[in-house]
Amino acid sequence: MKKTIIFVVIGLSLIGVLAWFGMKNSKSPMQYETETPFKANIVKKTVATGKVVPLEEVEMKPKVSGIIDKIYVEEGAKVEVGDLIATIRVVPNVSSLNSAQGSVKTAQLRFNNSKTLFERNKGLYEKGVISRQEFETAELNYNSSRQDLNTAQSNLQIIRKGSAAGMGKTANTYVKAEIAGTILEIPVRKGKQVIEANTFNAGTTIAIIADMTKMIFEGQVDEAEVGKIKNGTVLEVSLGAIEKKKYPAKLNFIAPKGTEQNGAVQFKIKGDVTLDDEFFVRAGYSANADIVLEAKDSVLSIKEALLQFDKKTEKPYVEVKTGDQEFEKTDVELGISDGINVEILSGVTKDDEIKIWNKTSKDKKDKNKDND
Repeated sequence: MKKTIIFVVIGLSLIGVLAWFGMKNSKSPMQYETETPFKANIVKKTVATGKVVPLEEVEMKPKVSGIIDKIYVEEGAKVEVGDLIATIRVVPNVSSLNSAQGSVKTAQLRFNNSKTLFERNKGLYEKGVISRQEFETAELNYNSSRQDLNTAQSNLQIIRKGSAAGMGKTANTYVKAEIAGTILEIPVRKGKQVIEANTFNAGTTIAIIADMTKMIFEGQVDEAEVGKIKNGTVLEVSLGAIEKKKYPAKLNFIAPKGTEQNGAVQFKIKGDVTLDDEFFVRAGYSANADIVLEAKDSVLSIKEALLQFDKKTEKPYVEVKTGDQEFEKTDVELGISDGINVEILSGVTKDDEIKIWNKTSKDKKDKNKDND
Protein backbone atom coordinates (compact mmCIF):
# COMPACT_ATOMS: atom_id res chain seq x y z
CA MET A 1 0.00 0.00 0.00
CA LYS A 2 2.76 2.37 0.95
CA LYS A 3 4.60 1.61 -2.30
CA THR A 4 1.48 2.38 -4.27
CA ILE A 5 1.09 5.72 -2.56
CA ILE A 6 4.75 6.57 -3.20
CA PHE A 7 4.43 5.73 -6.91
CA VAL A 8 1.26 7.83 -7.15
CA VAL A 9 2.98 10.83 -5.55
CA ILE A 10 5.97 10.48 -7.85
CA GLY A 11 3.68 10.23 -10.89
CA LEU A 12 1.69 13.30 -9.89
CA SER A 13 4.91 15.22 -9.29
CA LEU A 14 6.21 14.23 -12.71
CA ILE A 15 2.97 15.27 -14.37
CA GLY A 16 3.13 18.63 -12.55
CA VAL A 17 6.70 19.27 -13.66
CA LEU A 18 5.86 18.41 -17.28
CA ALA A 19 2.81 20.68 -17.16
CA TRP A 20 4.91 23.53 -15.78
CA PHE A 21 7.52 23.14 -18.53
CA GLY A 22 4.77 23.01 -21.14
CA MET A 23 3.22 26.25 -19.93
CA LYS A 24 6.64 27.92 -19.81
CA ASN A 25 7.55 26.83 -23.35
CA SER A 26 4.18 27.94 -24.72
CA LYS A 27 5.08 31.58 -24.02
CA SER A 28 6.91 33.53 -26.71
CA PRO A 29 10.67 33.55 -25.96
CA MET A 30 10.94 37.14 -27.26
CA GLN A 31 8.81 40.00 -26.02
CA TYR A 32 8.80 42.73 -28.69
CA GLU A 33 8.03 46.38 -28.09
CA THR A 34 6.09 48.54 -30.56
CA GLU A 35 5.98 52.12 -31.80
CA THR A 36 3.30 54.09 -33.59
CA PRO A 37 3.80 56.40 -36.60
CA PHE A 38 4.09 60.12 -35.88
CA LYS A 39 4.08 63.49 -37.63
CA ALA A 40 7.52 64.94 -38.37
CA ASN A 41 9.32 67.54 -40.45
CA ILE A 42 11.78 65.75 -42.73
CA VAL A 43 14.62 67.51 -44.51
CA LYS A 44 16.77 65.58 -46.96
CA LYS A 45 20.28 67.04 -47.18
CA THR A 46 23.59 66.38 -48.83
CA VAL A 47 27.01 67.67 -47.85
CA ALA A 48 29.48 69.30 -50.24
CA THR A 49 33.11 69.54 -49.16
CA GLY A 50 35.31 72.42 -50.26
CA LYS A 51 36.74 75.71 -49.02
CA VAL A 52 35.97 79.42 -48.78
CA VAL A 53 37.91 81.75 -51.08
CA PRO A 54 37.65 85.46 -51.95
CA LEU A 55 35.30 86.42 -54.77
CA GLU A 56 37.86 88.86 -56.17
CA GLU A 57 41.51 87.86 -56.14
CA VAL A 58 44.05 89.65 -58.34
CA GLU A 59 47.69 88.82 -59.05
CA MET A 60 49.83 91.93 -59.46
CA LYS A 61 52.50 91.54 -62.16
CA PRO A 62 55.21 93.96 -63.32
CA LYS A 63 54.96 95.96 -66.54
CA VAL A 64 58.71 95.74 -67.11
CA SER A 65 61.36 93.14 -66.37
CA GLY A 66 63.96 93.96 -63.75
CA ILE A 67 64.89 93.53 -60.09
CA ILE A 68 62.70 94.29 -57.07
CA ASP A 69 64.10 97.52 -55.66
CA LYS A 70 61.74 97.98 -52.69
CA ILE A 71 58.52 96.49 -51.26
CA TYR A 72 56.26 98.95 -49.45
CA VAL A 73 53.60 96.62 -47.92
CA GLU A 74 53.42 93.41 -45.90
CA GLU A 75 51.16 90.39 -46.11
CA GLY A 76 47.88 91.09 -44.35
CA ALA A 77 48.00 94.84 -45.01
CA LYS A 78 44.93 96.56 -46.41
CA VAL A 79 45.40 98.66 -49.54
CA GLU A 80 43.32 100.96 -51.72
CA VAL A 81 43.31 101.30 -55.49
CA GLY A 82 46.53 103.01 -56.59
CA ASP A 83 48.54 102.31 -53.44
CA LEU A 84 52.20 101.63 -54.20
CA ILE A 85 53.20 98.02 -53.57
CA ALA A 86 56.73 97.79 -54.96
CA THR A 87 59.22 99.47 -57.28
CA ILE A 88 61.37 97.77 -59.90
CA ARG A 89 64.91 98.65 -60.92
CA VAL A 90 65.37 98.02 -64.62
CA VAL A 91 68.44 96.14 -65.82
CA PRO A 92 68.67 97.15 -69.49
CA ASN A 93 69.37 94.64 -72.21
CA VAL A 94 72.76 95.39 -73.76
CA SER A 95 71.59 94.84 -77.31
CA SER A 96 68.47 96.98 -76.89
CA LEU A 97 70.48 99.69 -75.14
CA ASN A 98 73.06 99.81 -77.91
CA SER A 99 70.32 100.00 -80.57
CA ALA A 100 68.52 102.82 -78.72
CA GLN A 101 71.74 104.81 -78.34
CA GLY A 102 72.35 104.45 -82.09
CA SER A 103 68.83 105.67 -82.82
CA VAL A 104 69.41 108.75 -80.68
CA LYS A 105 72.64 109.59 -82.48
CA THR A 106 71.00 109.15 -85.90
CA ALA A 107 68.03 111.30 -84.89
CA GLN A 108 70.40 113.95 -83.52
CA LEU A 109 72.27 114.15 -86.88
CA ARG A 110 69.02 114.49 -88.79
CA PHE A 111 67.80 117.16 -86.43
CA ASN A 112 71.02 119.17 -86.71
CA ASN A 113 70.86 118.99 -90.50
CA SER A 114 67.19 119.97 -90.71
CA LYS A 115 67.77 122.81 -88.25
CA THR A 116 70.59 124.24 -90.42
CA LEU A 117 68.42 124.04 -93.54
CA PHE A 118 65.47 125.59 -91.75
CA GLU A 119 67.50 128.60 -90.50
CA ARG A 120 69.03 129.12 -93.96
CA ASN A 121 65.66 128.93 -95.75
CA LYS A 122 64.11 131.22 -93.18
CA GLY A 123 66.63 133.97 -94.05
CA LEU A 124 66.15 133.45 -97.78
CA TYR A 125 62.38 133.52 -97.39
CA GLU A 126 62.49 136.78 -95.46
CA LYS A 127 64.57 138.26 -98.28
CA GLY A 128 62.12 136.98 -100.88
CA VAL A 129 64.61 134.65 -102.55
CA ILE A 130 62.58 131.43 -102.10
CA SER A 131 58.88 130.75 -102.19
CA ARG A 132 56.67 130.26 -99.14
CA GLN A 133 56.16 126.57 -100.08
CA GLU A 134 59.89 125.85 -99.93
CA PHE A 135 60.11 127.56 -96.53
CA GLU A 136 57.18 125.57 -95.12
CA THR A 137 58.71 122.32 -96.35
CA ALA A 138 61.96 123.13 -94.54
CA GLU A 139 60.00 124.04 -91.39
CA LEU A 140 58.07 120.75 -91.52
CA ASN A 141 61.29 118.73 -91.85
CA TYR A 142 62.76 120.61 -88.91
CA ASN A 143 59.77 119.95 -86.62
CA SER A 144 59.57 116.32 -87.71
CA SER A 145 63.25 115.68 -86.99
CA ARG A 146 62.92 117.32 -83.57
CA GLN A 147 60.01 115.02 -82.72
CA ASP A 148 61.99 111.98 -83.88
CA LEU A 149 64.86 113.02 -81.63
CA ASN A 150 62.57 113.37 -78.60
CA THR A 151 61.06 109.95 -79.29
CA ALA A 152 64.49 108.31 -79.59
CA GLN A 153 65.64 109.92 -76.34
CA SER A 154 62.47 108.73 -74.54
CA ASN A 155 62.96 105.19 -75.82
CA LEU A 156 66.53 105.22 -74.56
CA GLN A 157 65.40 106.43 -71.13
CA ILE A 158 62.69 103.73 -70.95
CA ILE A 159 65.24 101.02 -71.72
CA ARG A 160 67.63 102.41 -69.09
CA LYS A 161 65.14 103.22 -66.29
CA GLY A 162 61.85 101.61 -67.28
CA SER A 163 60.08 104.93 -67.74
CA ALA A 164 60.55 108.25 -69.47
CA ALA A 165 60.74 111.69 -67.88
CA GLY A 166 57.34 113.25 -67.26
CA MET A 167 55.50 109.96 -66.66
CA GLY A 168 55.43 110.61 -62.90
CA LYS A 169 53.53 108.05 -60.79
CA THR A 170 52.40 106.18 -63.89
CA ALA A 171 55.93 104.91 -64.44
CA ASN A 172 56.17 101.27 -65.49
CA THR A 173 58.60 100.62 -62.65
CA TYR A 174 55.83 101.21 -60.09
CA VAL A 175 53.66 98.23 -59.11
CA LYS A 176 50.39 99.56 -57.69
CA ALA A 177 47.21 98.00 -56.33
CA GLU A 178 44.51 97.58 -58.95
CA ILE A 179 41.74 96.70 -56.45
CA ALA A 180 41.04 97.59 -52.84
CA GLY A 181 41.54 94.71 -50.43
CA THR A 182 44.00 92.73 -48.33
CA ILE A 183 47.46 91.57 -49.33
CA LEU A 184 47.19 87.77 -49.19
CA GLU A 185 50.68 86.90 -50.34
CA ILE A 186 53.92 88.50 -51.50
CA PRO A 187 55.88 85.67 -53.15
CA VAL A 188 58.92 87.84 -54.01
CA ARG A 189 61.56 89.64 -51.95
CA LYS A 190 63.82 92.60 -52.48
CA GLY A 191 66.55 91.86 -55.01
CA LYS A 192 64.65 89.13 -56.85
CA GLN A 193 64.54 89.31 -60.62
CA VAL A 194 61.05 89.56 -62.12
CA ILE A 195 59.70 89.17 -65.64
CA GLU A 196 56.92 91.15 -67.26
CA ALA A 197 53.90 89.33 -68.70
CA ASN A 198 54.17 88.70 -72.42
CA THR A 199 53.05 86.30 -75.13
CA PHE A 200 55.40 83.55 -74.01
CA ASN A 201 55.44 84.11 -70.23
CA ALA A 202 52.72 84.70 -67.63
CA GLY A 203 55.03 87.04 -65.75
CA THR A 204 56.21 87.05 -62.14
CA THR A 205 53.57 87.62 -59.46
CA ILE A 206 54.56 90.48 -57.16
CA ALA A 207 51.57 90.31 -54.83
CA ILE A 208 48.11 88.74 -54.53
CA ILE A 209 45.30 91.05 -53.42
CA ALA A 210 41.76 89.99 -52.47
CA ASP A 211 38.62 91.60 -51.13
CA MET A 212 38.10 89.66 -47.87
CA THR A 213 34.62 91.10 -47.33
CA LYS A 214 33.26 89.09 -50.27
CA MET A 215 33.81 85.35 -49.85
CA ILE A 216 32.43 82.40 -51.77
CA PHE A 217 32.20 78.68 -51.09
CA GLU A 218 33.79 76.37 -53.65
CA GLY A 219 32.96 72.69 -53.33
CA GLN A 220 32.17 69.41 -55.06
CA VAL A 221 28.83 67.62 -55.46
CA ASP A 222 28.38 64.01 -56.58
CA GLU A 223 26.69 63.37 -59.93
CA ALA A 224 23.86 61.48 -58.18
CA GLU A 225 22.78 64.69 -56.44
CA VAL A 226 23.79 67.50 -58.80
CA GLY A 227 20.51 67.14 -60.70
CA LYS A 228 18.53 67.86 -57.53
CA ILE A 229 20.01 71.31 -56.89
CA LYS A 230 19.70 74.58 -58.77
CA ASN A 231 20.95 78.16 -58.62
CA GLY A 232 19.47 80.03 -55.70
CA THR A 233 19.47 77.01 -53.38
CA VAL A 234 20.25 78.02 -49.79
CA LEU A 235 23.39 76.51 -48.24
CA GLU A 236 24.65 76.33 -44.67
CA VAL A 237 28.45 76.58 -44.62
CA SER A 238 30.45 75.22 -41.68
CA LEU A 239 34.13 76.11 -41.37
CA GLY A 240 36.66 73.70 -39.96
CA ALA A 241 38.46 76.54 -38.14
CA ILE A 242 35.32 77.98 -36.51
CA GLU A 243 33.30 75.55 -34.41
CA LYS A 244 29.54 75.74 -33.80
CA LYS A 245 29.09 78.47 -36.39
CA LYS A 246 27.24 78.27 -39.68
CA TYR A 247 27.19 80.89 -42.40
CA PRO A 248 24.27 81.21 -44.83
CA ALA A 249 25.14 81.07 -48.52
CA LYS A 250 23.29 81.06 -51.81
CA LEU A 251 24.25 78.78 -54.69
CA ASN A 252 25.09 80.72 -57.85
CA PHE A 253 27.11 78.33 -60.01
CA ILE A 254 26.95 74.66 -60.98
CA ALA A 255 29.66 73.41 -63.35
CA PRO A 256 28.32 72.16 -66.69
CA LYS A 257 31.07 69.53 -66.81
CA GLY A 258 32.15 67.08 -64.13
CA THR A 259 35.56 65.70 -63.27
CA GLU A 260 36.35 62.16 -62.17
CA GLN A 261 37.82 61.88 -58.68
CA ASN A 262 38.54 58.52 -57.04
CA GLY A 263 36.20 56.74 -59.44
CA ALA A 264 33.26 59.14 -58.94
CA VAL A 265 32.21 62.10 -61.09
CA GLN A 266 32.13 65.37 -59.15
CA PHE A 267 30.71 68.74 -60.19
CA LYS A 268 32.08 72.04 -58.92
CA ILE A 269 29.64 74.42 -57.24
CA LYS A 270 29.99 77.98 -55.93
CA GLY A 271 27.91 80.02 -53.54
CA ASP A 272 28.02 83.55 -52.12
CA VAL A 273 28.68 83.41 -48.35
CA THR A 274 27.14 85.99 -46.02
CA LEU A 275 29.70 86.97 -43.39
CA ASP A 276 29.39 88.85 -40.10
CA ASP A 277 31.76 90.62 -37.72
CA GLU A 278 31.91 87.86 -35.10
CA PHE A 279 34.89 86.06 -36.67
CA PHE A 280 37.50 86.95 -39.25
CA VAL A 281 37.22 84.42 -42.07
CA ARG A 282 40.54 83.77 -43.78
CA ALA A 283 40.96 82.71 -47.38
CA GLY A 284 41.34 78.98 -47.91
CA TYR A 285 39.49 77.74 -44.80
CA SER A 286 38.21 74.19 -45.35
CA ALA A 287 34.42 74.09 -45.30
CA ASN A 288 31.38 71.85 -45.61
CA ALA A 289 28.08 73.02 -47.06
CA ASP A 290 24.74 71.46 -46.12
CA ILE A 291 22.47 71.52 -49.17
CA VAL A 292 18.73 70.96 -48.76
CA LEU A 293 17.59 68.64 -51.55
CA GLU A 294 14.00 68.22 -50.39
CA ALA A 295 11.90 69.14 -47.36
CA LYS A 296 8.40 68.25 -46.13
CA ASP A 297 6.57 69.49 -43.06
CA SER A 298 4.30 67.47 -40.76
CA VAL A 299 4.20 64.21 -42.71
CA LEU A 300 3.36 60.73 -41.39
CA SER A 301 6.69 59.14 -40.48
CA ILE A 302 8.35 56.25 -38.71
CA LYS A 303 11.90 55.61 -37.65
CA GLU A 304 14.02 54.02 -40.35
CA ALA A 305 15.12 51.36 -37.84
CA LEU A 306 11.59 49.87 -37.97
CA LEU A 307 11.90 49.05 -41.67
CA GLN A 308 12.70 45.59 -42.98
CA PHE A 309 13.34 44.54 -46.55
CA ASP A 310 12.19 41.45 -48.36
CA LYS A 311 15.16 39.26 -49.29
CA LYS A 312 13.73 38.43 -52.74
CA THR A 313 11.96 41.61 -53.86
CA GLU A 314 13.98 44.03 -51.68
CA LYS A 315 10.73 45.93 -51.04
CA PRO A 316 10.30 47.61 -47.62
CA TYR A 317 7.82 46.33 -45.09
CA VAL A 318 6.98 46.57 -41.39
CA GLU A 319 5.35 44.19 -38.96
CA VAL A 320 2.05 45.52 -37.55
CA LYS A 321 0.69 44.22 -34.25
CA THR A 322 -2.51 42.15 -34.56
CA GLY A 323 -2.62 40.60 -31.10
CA ASP A 324 -0.58 39.83 -28.00
CA GLN A 325 2.93 39.40 -29.43
CA GLU A 326 1.37 38.64 -32.80
CA PHE A 327 2.42 40.63 -35.85
CA GLU A 328 1.53 40.77 -39.54
CA LYS A 329 3.86 41.69 -42.39
CA THR A 330 2.69 44.87 -44.17
CA ASP A 331 4.26 46.41 -47.26
CA VAL A 332 4.81 50.18 -47.10
CA GLU A 333 5.48 52.91 -49.65
CA LEU A 334 8.21 55.34 -48.60
CA GLY A 335 8.77 59.03 -49.26
CA ILE A 336 11.80 61.14 -48.33
CA SER A 337 14.19 60.28 -45.54
CA ASP A 338 16.71 62.22 -43.47
CA GLY A 339 18.56 59.09 -42.36
CA ILE A 340 16.67 58.85 -39.05
CA ASN A 341 13.00 59.25 -39.92
CA VAL A 342 11.31 58.25 -43.17
CA GLU A 343 8.02 59.42 -44.67
CA ILE A 344 5.25 56.83 -45.04
CA LEU A 345 3.08 57.34 -48.12
CA SER A 346 0.91 54.25 -47.69
CA GLY A 347 0.73 50.93 -45.86
CA VAL A 348 0.16 51.94 -42.23
CA THR A 349 -1.85 54.50 -40.31
CA LYS A 350 -1.04 56.64 -37.29
CA ASP A 351 -2.86 54.18 -34.99
CA ASP A 352 -0.94 51.06 -36.06
CA GLU A 353 1.55 49.58 -33.63
CA ILE A 354 4.75 48.63 -35.43
CA LYS A 355 7.11 45.99 -34.17
CA ILE A 356 10.58 47.04 -33.06
CA TRP A 357 12.18 43.97 -34.59
CA ASN A 358 15.75 44.66 -33.48
CA LYS A 359 15.00 45.41 -29.82
CA THR A 360 13.49 43.17 -27.12
CA SER A 361 11.51 44.33 -24.10
CA LYS A 362 13.21 45.63 -20.98
CA ASP A 363 11.81 42.77 -18.86
CA LYS A 364 13.33 40.24 -21.20
CA LYS A 365 16.69 42.00 -21.10
CA ASP A 366 16.61 42.13 -17.30
CA LYS A 367 15.75 38.44 -17.14
CA ASN A 368 18.65 37.60 -19.46
CA LYS A 369 20.97 39.56 -17.20
CA ASP A 370 19.71 37.70 -14.14
CA ASN A 371 20.26 34.34 -15.86
CA ASP A 372 23.81 35.36 -16.70
